[in-house]
Amino acid sequence: MTDEIQQVPRTAGDAPRLRTIKSFVMRAGRMTEGQQRGLEQGWPRFGLELEDGPRDFDRVFGRSAPRTFEIGFGMGHSTLEMAAAAPEQDFIGVEVHKPGVGALLAGALARNLTNLRVYSCDALDVLRQCVADASLERVLLFFPDPWHKSRHHKRRIVQPAFAELVRQKLGVGGVLHMATDWRPYAEHMLEVMNAAPGYRNLSADGGYVPRPEERPVTKFERRGERLGHGVWDLKFQRVD
Repeated sequence: MTDEIQQVPRTAGDAPRLRTIKSFVMRAGRMTEGQQRGLEQGWPRFGLELEDGPRDFDRVFGRSAPRTFEIGFGMGHSTLEMAAAAPEQDFIGVEVHKPGVGALLAGALARNLTNLRVYSCDALDVLRQCVADASLERVLLFFPDPWHKSRHHKRRIVQPAFAELVRQKLGVGGVLHMATDWRPYAEHMLEVMNAAPGYRNLSADGGYVPRPEERPVTKFERRGERLGHGVWDLKFQRVD
């Protein structure tokens, strides 16, 4: 989901065609009955469409409240915990993989949440096309694909263009919160964000922050801790 573009070969007389390098791949996944039921029953209540364009989220949620935008919520466990723990806040989650969307919707129905909405598409497209500037209090990016191989680093979502897009959508004082369990990617995130204009690193020493209490610990993270893996959290605040 980076903003880097490549020119696609063309035939004589055609205009150049550009394609965006995606930070994710579409994986085929089997839907469980519960996930399918979550999609069928939950989408009409919680689902939002990219094609509808700019949204008045005060109208969508029926109120004006602090708003969190989560990029790539996976199976939705953390999103559900955060939304349930903070009913005074509104959450917009975006995920491309349907089993995860179905799982989140099933959970939202089971908990009878009213402060959650979902997109199932490229999160950067949602930010560009649907979210007003300076309208978000937080943007969350937890455990994105680190694209370990050097030739794939261009696919990492955290790039200068990403930092600028998120800055535009955050209100002044709003925070971009990222977490990764891959040290080289954490170092890449830190390098990109420390160089990004309009941000302040909320770490006292200019590095990483302790795990914030508001970020739920996932089963994946607990397994990593048992295996001795680290997790690095970064928080950057928009200052102008």
